[in-house]
Amino acid sequence: MFTGIIEEMGIVKRIVPLNEAIDLTVQCQQTRQGMKLGDSVAVDGVCLTVTSLDTDSFTALVSAETLRKTTLGERKVGDRVNLEAPVTLATKLSGHLVQGHVDGTATVERVVPEGESQMWYFRLSSDLVRYLVPKGSVAVDGISLTVVDVWNEGFSVAIIPKTLALTTLQFRKVGDRVNIETDIIGKYVYHYMNADKSAGLAS
Repeated sequence: MFTGIIEEMGIVKRIVPLNEAIDLTVQCQQTRQGMKLGDSVAVDGVCLTVTSLDTDSFTALVSAETLRKTTLGERKVGDRVNLEAPVTLATKLSGHLVQGHVDGTATVERVVPEGESQMWYFRLSSDLVRYLVPKGSVAVDGISLTVVDVWNEGFSVAIIPKTLALTTLQFRKVGDRVNIETDIIGKYVYHYMNADKSAGLAS
């Protein structure tokens, strides 16, 4: 479990193809501290398991399913990625509960400056938009953000300068894909209400 508060940007150090999967090695400092084999780590919002460690990096296996579902297959050596270590019982929950189970990807449609901040507009499948609500939470490439507005096939968020400076959003441009994880509470509520309606129709 994570909170969507990015600890640092790591650098993709090595990518080794393994049939339909890859071994992804990421160079980092803060996130590497205290890391052990078998630990979880969020890379651009994707929960991965650490399979090997070096003094300044870690390696994780990215499965074929994860490559299909996320943008990790688009990363190249030298690219920056958002990193977050898992929460503990002593962790301050500054963002929202993020599982690291990416639901799919969205596409950056436009970026509009608003004073010192920016309004980012994303195109997203209606199958995932249904879990979003204005003022609710969404994880974009692992970053906990507050939804500003929602429509049939998209949503918007406001990005403050600090978030832009500390995350890989600074490298994203119109047309780029980003990983999306909708709020777990919203998904449970939606499925509960949907199941309740189905039961009512069946009776």
